[in-house]
Amino acid sequence: MADSTNADRFARDQQRRIAAATAIGMNALKPMMHFQVSMLRMWADSIERIEASYEKRLEETATKIEEPSDKERAA
Repeated sequence: MADSTNADRFARDQQRRIAAATAIGMNALKPMMHFQVSMLRMWADSIERIEASYEKRLEETATKIEEPSDKERAA
């Protein structure tokens, strides 16, 4: 009987230690995850700015190409 009580106590202690270690690990990961998320947001913002710049330049180029053809039609 005493052996099973000690074994149960040992098992509970092990579970508590594992839970505590897991909590410590998760708390340690939290700042790293926040940093990675912020880096992904910066990367996405950069891609969106590049895309907007690309679209703007594409529209400007299309406008420049269309202007001479309009003048040719008028002549």
